[in-house]
Amino acid sequence: MAVIAPCLNATDKKQYWWLTNRKIVEKYMKDARNLIATQEEAEIASALNLIDAALAISPRYDQALELRARSLLYLRRFKDVADMLQDYIPSLKMANDDSGGSVSSESSSQTLSREGVNLLPSYDESSAERDQSFKCFSVSDLKKKVMAGLCKSCEKEGHWRYLVLGKACCHLGLMEDAMVLLQTGKRLASAAFRRESICWSDDSFSFSTTDTNSQPSTPPRTPITESESITHLLAHIKLLLRRRASALAALDAGLHSEAIRHFSKLLDGRRCAPQCFLAECYMYRACAYHSSGRIAESIGDCNRTLALDPTCIQALETRASILETIRCYTDSLHDLEHLKLLYNTILRDRKLPGPAWKRHNVRYREIPGKLCALTVKIQALKKRVASGEVGNVDYYALIGLRRGCSRSELQRAHLLLCLKHKPEKATNFIDRCELADERDLESVKDRAKMSALLLYRLLQKGYSNVMQTIMDEEAAEKQRKKAALALQLQQVQVQKERTEEAEVNENNLVENNGNNNNNNNNNKCLISSPSIVDPSVFQGVFCRDISVVGDLLSQVGFNRPIAMKYEALTC
Repeated sequence: MAVIAPCLNATDKKQYWWLTNRKIVEKYMKDARNLIATQEEAEIASALNLIDAALAISPRYDQALELRARSLLYLRRFKDVADMLQDYIPSLKMANDDSGGSVSSESSSQTLSREGVNLLPSYDESSAERDQSFKCFSVSDLKKKVMAGLCKSCEKEGHWRYLVLGKACCHLGLMEDAMVLLQTGKRLASAAFRRESICWSDDSFSFSTTDTNSQPSTPPRTPITESESITHLLAHIKLLLRRRASALAALDAGLHSEAIRHFSKLLDGRRCAPQCFLAECYMYRACAYHSSGRIAESIGDCNRTLALDPTCIQALETRASILETIRCYTDSLHDLEHLKLLYNTILRDRKLPGPAWKRHNVRYREIPGKLCALTVKIQALKKRVASGEVGNVDYYALIGLRRGCSRSELQRAHLLLCLKHKPEKATNFIDRCELADERDLESVKDRAKMSALLLYRLLQKGYSNVMQTIMDEEAAEKQRKKAALALQLQQVQVQKERTEEAEVNENNLVENNGNNNNNNNNNKCLISSPSIVDPSVFQGVFCRDISVVGDLLSQVGFNRPIAMKYEALTC
């Protein structure tokens, strides 16, 4: 039996098409809600396809938009949520308003005055040249800009946009935006609940204490649970922002150890933190380490920053500067070449890398000037490398030791650095990191392992070089001590020989003096008593000997006529 289609005019056709599409959309939404109620990832992905089909028919259907945003949030596709609702991000809206010139002169001057205020007065000129990321974030201005457009459209648009987008911004590391959005969404949800409660009867607020089997007529538990989770999330965001503000204030004031302590609390905490937020904190701690002279730790934090965010311009600049400071020109040149390639990509695409809502420490209009300065620096480094200044690396500064350190100091410093920067522990920091996309986990691990391996090899090479220098100094010192000891022994031997010679000469002199004294005494005895000598004794040969003795005595000074008397006696 054939079915005869009714004849419809243009108005009826349009109404029939609208009713048909509405039924299709309602069917898609009903099936999507049933799939989402299972709380399974695969089912929610299927529900997301149905929601997309419904939005293809009715792009402005608010319930479909809400279900899509919440499904993306449940699937941890935070970037897709931010791309979907990026018009509601306060910082992006403020940047667009400021660039478009739609803001009045009074509000723009107030924004510039607030954003240009440092946390503390700069302690030197170098800190004033730091990024604008060391400035206070004007949250009140964001609230004013959000509320300016919110007062007109809060009744038209649901508060779910601010709650869902606030959670997504928190997971993406946009903490200030997340705090503003969550507070705004919570306030709008409370206002909507109050407006809805006005229409309820008085019986809906009564609680039954006797009948335990009866169902209470109170509102469902889901909004309360969501409100509690938002409250806890806001508390966590405020805690992170307070700690980061304290660390930045200490860094800006020159209290590097204090800044390192605050940043370490953020980075080593038990609760996970978003990827972009941790990358930013690692970058700031690297600056603090560099200012305090801890080169290896500074390079390690730059490596972690680049593992989490490969397009971080400040991390590449900082690591290249550190490597140039310790005269590691080849690695510094590699980072500068990477930075130059990134600048050329920005100029080619006419935008900064990443989505529009991603924050950068550099502005697009600053890129051409930075590229020119970078080209000059690369050429200067290439000349140094070509001239042979490659192996003259300052390994003492890399390890953090003074020149002339002992072997025990080197071994202790090397052990601590190896325990902290060994490649096996290079990916431990990822366990405390909440990645914006779980699909990036393997790439983050690979980048972290590669950079940690390069740093570890550089530390091993520095340890070998410094140890060889210490061993050479110890050998030279030992040789000097040996030569000094030999010289001392030689001097002692010479002194001993001189002492012995002096003692021999003194003994000879004493002996000669003793013989002369004996002879003199004998002669004195002979001369002093000539009358008692019997002349008859001196006869013959004996008399001649006496005569010789007399001649000797006369030569000494006894000029007495002894010999003549004896001759007379002999005659």
